[in-house]
Amino acid sequence: MPEQFNNKVVLVTGASSGIGRATALTFARKGAKIVAADVVVEGGEETVRAIHGVGGEAIFVKTDVSKAAEVEALVTKAVNTYGRLDCAYNNAGVLGSIAVPTHAYTEEAWDRVININLKGVWLCMKYEIPQMLIQGGGAIVNTSSVWGLVGAGGFSAYVASKHGVAGLTKTAALEYAKSGIRINAVNPGVINTPMAESAIAHDSALGEQIIALEPVGRMGTPEEIAEAVIWLCSEVASFVTGHMMIVDGGYVAQ
Repeated sequence: MPEQFNNKVVLVTGASSGIGRATALTFARKGAKIVAADVVVEGGEETVRAIHGVGGEAIFVKTDVSKAAEVEALVTKAVNTYGRLDCAYNNAGVLGSIAVPTHAYTEEAWDRVININLKGVWLCMKYEIPQMLIQGGGAIVNTSSVWGLVGAGGFSAYVASKHGVAGLTKTAALEYAKSGIRINAVNPGVINTPMAESAIAHDSALGEQIIALEPVGRMGTPEEIAEAVIWLCSEVASFVTGHMMIVDGGYVAQ
């Protein structure tokens, strides 16, 4: 149904590229009004132009999700512009240091990953949920990872942050289940995004090893994750909350 999100207002963080951009575009094609957020202005504005190009409606708000004042301003801007907030996809994240063992990880690098990937998701929900409570409901999806379910040597901060997102999602889902707010997470496998490209550029052998772990023999696409997010936010998923939706080509089934 191309208009299943007609007049719905959807906030997407990390919208400048990859999964965030693909999800924002997919929502827009299904009738949603998009509030795209990112620290990368050029990429975020390009996402908005792409949405306009498919006949959608969108605004861009420069936002550092690790800063409470900026996240609060983002949600306020969304509501002031479109009058409400129906769905939120809290997707902004960074990979952090690549192939660095736990004892060698720097405190500065650790704090950056945790502040964006975990604290950022918490801050987004902290300001999204009160608006949804006023409205009487809503749907939130957070980006975790298959590495939020299993370990991965050399990526301690990223793995810890994504495990944290999974726990935070389940806890919030329980807290607001009777308030009409459904909160779920999507757990992507290896997806062909700029983040994956950066890891592979750092170590081509690592890239080959990661892809080899995918039973389907390829990376996933941002659009495949977008479709999972769309489903979790849709009315057909009305009985789904606190769920970790794994979209990984069979990675964690091994």
